[in-house]
Amino acid sequence: MKYPEVLKLEQVLPQLDQFDAIIDARSPCEYALDHLPGAINAPVLDDEQRITVGTMYKQVGAFEAKKLGAALVAKNIAQHIETLWMQQPREWRPLVYCWRGGNRSGAMAHILSKVGWPVAQLDGGYKAFRAHVNAELEQTPEFDFKVICGTTGSGKSRMLEVLATQGAQVLDLEQLAAHRGSVLGGIPSHPQPSQKAFETAIWDTLRRFDPARPVFVESESKKVGNLRVPAALMERMRGSDCIAMTLSRTDRVRLLMEDYQHYACDAAALNEQLSYLTPLHGHERIKRWQAMATAGDMTVLVEELLMEHYDPAYLRSIDRNFVRYTQAQELTLDAIDPDSFRAGALQLIARH
Repeated sequence: MKYPEVLKLEQVLPQLDQFDAIIDARSPCEYALDHLPGAINAPVLDDEQRITVGTMYKQVGAFEAKKLGAALVAKNIAQHIETLWMQQPREWRPLVYCWRGGNRSGAMAHILSKVGWPVAQLDGGYKAFRAHVNAELEQTPEFDFKVICGTTGSGKSRMLEVLATQGAQVLDLEQLAAHRGSVLGGIPSHPQPSQKAFETAIWDTLRRFDPARPVFVESESKKVGNLRVPAALMERMRGSDCIAMTLSRTDRVRLLMEDYQHYACDAAALNEQLSYLTPLHGHERIKRWQAMATAGDMTVLVEELLMEHYDPAYLRSIDRNFVRYTQAQELTLDAIDPDSFRAGALQLIARH
């Protein structure tokens, strides 16, 4: 076999999880926007260097830009070998890619192959991968979704987490989107991924599922925070069987107090988010809720938010958007302790 081995995407995908490393040779900014699942970033040109070489190419000429680029690329690849891969054995088999599978990944793959490693290079690069993800997500996913429905605080997200620990197939869109799906759903110090990265995470999750087994998912809206759920997936979910999950209002308040502790301890941040509800509830009500937050009356505030904002909004939308909700199977938990959620998860797995 001659290395580097240049592989088409259709050759790479069946063995994507078998490479010893997946190396993204693009710049850190490109990598941060999205990348192949499991890839590490080992740029042959960093962001500043890429701009410098590109500017020289336009303003001075291709030859001078290529000389500078070659020197920088050689230095960067040498540093990666010294700091990342010096201990790798001869059998180590990485996959290298860049934007289109051209100069950047070609340079790295060439040098790694000269060392003696059986390196593969992705022909078409990230661009080909992105086109594949787009095409896949435009198709209706052929899975038997079981949609967990329930008013805010009923424990849907916790149930998905427990189902996953019990071996069930779970598509947790809120986890992938780093958002809990409401005006208060942002997670402190954890920004949402890009739309492309969100879609790649969905594709990567779905590709691992067995179509013969059910997939549990939460009854999301079309957007999770600032991110859009792919339309074909959303349509499939909305036409799927539903599970109506319920908790007592007291337990719902307790659960929300636990899950949103960051707001319970930061009235100013909570009040900023509550201000976005002004068009729906008016200045007077929002000011009253903000006063309750400032005074530390969080339990009463959470209960009012459930009764006056979240529950009415949920009831208006669930029947309209999830057509099988009226035939939903019921799942009622008597408490929010781990044993109750585990028992509920096992009950769902046994049913389906």
